[in-house]
Amino acid sequence: MSEHLPLHRRLTGLGLLSLACLLTGCERAVLNPAGDVALQQRDLIYFSTGLMLLVIVPVIILTVLFAWRYRASNAKATYDPKFHHSTALELAIWSIPLLIIICLGALTWSSTHLLDPFRRLDRISEGRPTDPAQAPMVVQVVAMDWKWLFIYPEQNIATVNELVLPVDREVRFDITSTNMMNTFYAPTLAGMIYAMPGMRSQLHAVINRPGDYEGFSANYSGAGFSDMRFRLRGVEPAAFDQWVRQVQTTGTGLTTAGYLTLEKPTEKHPATLFSAAPTGLFDRVVNRCVAPGTTCLAEQMHHPRQEAPEASGERGPQGDAHAPAPSSHTAPVTGSAAHG
Repeated sequence: MSEHLPLHRRLTGLGLLSLACLLTGCERAVLNPAGDVALQQRDLIYFSTGLMLLVIVPVIILTVLFAWRYRASNAKATYDPKFHHSTALELAIWSIPLLIIICLGALTWSSTHLLDPFRRLDRISEGRPTDPAQAPMVVQVVAMDWKWLFIYPEQNIATVNELVLPVDREVRFDITSTNMMNTFYAPTLAGMIYAMPGMRSQLHAVINRPGDYEGFSANYSGAGFSDMRFRLRGVEPAAFDQWVRQVQTTGTGLTTAGYLTLEKPTEKHPATLFSAAPTGLFDRVVNRCVAPGTTCLAEQMHHPRQEAPEASGERGPQGDAHAPAPSSHTAPVTGSAAHG
């Protein structure tokens, strides 16, 4: 047995060293936020973990202590095979977890409302409330196969796989998808928001620290999923204005035809800048009517309902037995007709 001990120790040391090397590759983006929303979410993680450790740590310690105290070789330990109840022990076992669950429930309820992604931010950072008179900057996010399209309607520009935001400016993200369900996730900015075809989701967030960060899709969507990432840059407001002017000058215009080409699946798509974007493009993407001649989902919902003519084949209140059944399709009620 002693001959194998050194080898066992070497293997254990090698395993621990490998684990340490793997841990050095972790970016810890979730625990190193650059935006106030991500900061509040990180604090929730810390607080929840601390509450749960109030149960986990004592249980681990008591398990070791009980195993040591009541080991077979300890003749001094009291042996009582008829023990079946202790009021003090029952109170300790049930009251502490109950109090922790109540605290976690209250924390979940309050944070769910305060950090609702559809809700405007109350503050830019700690001690700096938002200005209700200043509307948030709008960025429209379209998840494609397998890339991200960002449309800046106020600046009339668009980018692919590059998101640039001014520091300390509230941003409202309008999010949708062209084909597959994806998840818009920038860990240093805010939590994950699903992007779904034919639907519009929202996220309010702010970035407080200049720098380069990464965003990606956290929902598997096919072959190019691993490389469906985008560069997130936080810059000062003056630098953001300069970047917008640069894109407007050096980029190429995004047309409807260009969008339909861009929509086709590609992998490892390079960052691309567009100096202009068609008006209402995002609404047409949501309503799935970008292609010329396509009827928008919103228009389908607003078509006048036609009364079925009277006929001999009766279906009672349902109308003519030979008339087609009403469509069960539902869709959002926002959007506009496709541009021809």
